[in-house]
Amino acid sequence: MGASAISDEYAEESGMIRDTALRIRKARTRGELGLILVHEVRQYSLFDLQIIGGRLYNEIEKLPSPYREAIRPYFQKQLFGKHHELLSLDRRGAFGRMDTPLADPETFQKFCDMLPEGCFAWNDASERNPYFRNPKNRLFYYLIAAFSMFVLNEPGHPVGMPFPGGFKVEQRGSEYYCLIRDKEKDLIYSICNFCPARQAEES
Repeated sequence: MGASAISDEYAEESGMIRDTALRIRKARTRGELGLILVHEVRQYSLFDLQIIGGRLYNEIEKLPSPYREAIRPYFQKQLFGKHHELLSLDRRGAFGRMDTPLADPETFQKFCDMLPEGCFAWNDASERNPYFRNPKNRLFYYLIAAFSMFVLNEPGHPVGMPFPGGFKVEQRGSEYYCLIRDKEKDLIYSICNFCPARQAEES
């Protein structure tokens, strides 16, 4: 499918996603961003979330065993665990108390710039996560990643998540490390380019 065909088919979604990116980029503190993200994810109905979950399940099932079994709980945590945490923090009023500035405003702005195009990158497998062939569903993935990386200052992929080759996201004290982080630089829609994890050294 060509770019023009994608634009024609998803013209409404394209405008919605660009508006979302504009709203998100206005955030200056962690709390402001958290509140904006809560508003955005509440636009997803239970049915939408079931579709996303079903798609995720089907894509994981295509992975070879035993990698499939090892990575399944991390994909669930990355999306739906963080979705639950986002809503839970909002219910407790936590975002109103998060008045610290975003840790890396420049990287955050670059993330927002990437967002609209990233939602239409059908053939991009750089996320280390099954992509959703629907821009709205892919947007959900990026919204949750923004919560993890810019509100919580955590990696986009959960600590302990295994990657092909035996690599994992690690936590050492208050710092996070990932061996593949810098290997994703040429994949412009990868969340690894915006992740607060440090590049780990190969042993």
